[in-house]
Amino acid sequence: MTAAPMTESDAVRGDGVRIIRALQIAPRASFAAIAAALGLTEGAVARRYRRLRADGVIRIAGVVDPGALGQSKWLVRLRCRPGSVAAIADALAERDDVSWVALCAAGSEITFAVRSWTREQRDELLGRRLPRTAAVLDINASAMLRQFVGGRGHYWAALRGTLTPEQEAALGSEGTPFTEAPVVAREPVRLTPEEEAMLGVLAADGRAGLVDLAAAAGLTPGRASRRLEALLRRRVVHIDVEIASEALGFHARANLWLRVHPSQVKNLGRTLAEEPEIAFAAAVSGPANLHAVAHCRDLDALFEFTTDRIGSLPGLQALEVSPLLHHVKQARTLLTGDRLAHPALPDLIGRARA
Repeated sequence: MTAAPMTESDAVRGDGVRIIRALQIAPRASFAAIAAALGLTEGAVARRYRRLRADGVIRIAGVVDPGALGQSKWLVRLRCRPGSVAAIADALAERDDVSWVALCAAGSEITFAVRSWTREQRDELLGRRLPRTAAVLDINASAMLRQFVGGRGHYWAALRGTLTPEQEAALGSEGTPFTEAPVVAREPVRLTPEEEAMLGVLAADGRAGLVDLAAAAGLTPGRASRRLEALLRRRVVHIDVEIASEALGFHARANLWLRVHPSQVKNLGRTLAEEPEIAFAAAVSGPANLHAVAHCRDLDALFEFTTDRIGSLPGLQALEVSPLLHHVKQARTLLTGDRLAHPALPDLIGRARA
């Protein structure tokens, strides 16, 4: 059954937004701790959180960074025949090596992110399977070279200012700050069976308690806590608060493909990382050497953002703005309409490499 799209009257406001912001800062904080920081009751926080989750507005999950495990990451654009896009996008979303799928360009283009352990695995999808699909007219694949914002503990900055500095401080540290690093780790992590079991539980529920994590891994809660802290510290996993952005009133989303002078790629990427509209930014291979995803209130706000603030950045040579018509999958979570549906869980960390 398809959920009805959210209307303006359905938009999350007030305490709902404040609770989401608190969870961004401390996604595993207890309801009691969040209530104390926000001046609410524990019961009110628990009820609102469960409603937000049930309504598909937020989902908290442990997201594994494939680069930490030695997997390369690629951004792919498919130009397809009219009428074939939805079926191809749905098929891609079912793949466990595809983490993000969106429909763009008036419904004639699919953009998706894919990870691969080996060149052979990558070439099977990008070099053989997709090019042989009759409905695919053109394929453009770009290797991700440096990630400036998105994932690895970073949270979408559009909600900054929702809480006071005192309230944010009361929630404690936001975790290990995001820092630039190679997309593929020079020394990949090799997970133990116990760690794989814990990550499987966190993929389903990023707020899973230590008792549940310990039971899945066959460890004591104390040892499970230490393992989790180590995985977070080494950036193997981050606790992600996935948000249905339309529920917060952000109705204009777009892929930005930027061609930047090579000497300015790092500076411009770091500048994008500070913009609250930008949810993701990375340097990529190809003629458009910087890619970003923007979330704005409406198309006019998107126009103002891209012309006034992005268009004036030094080193920018060309900019393509490709509005997203529909997200099919984001951060391994499938979407129904404009709401988060459920995670795709068959192979969360790429154990099956064939």
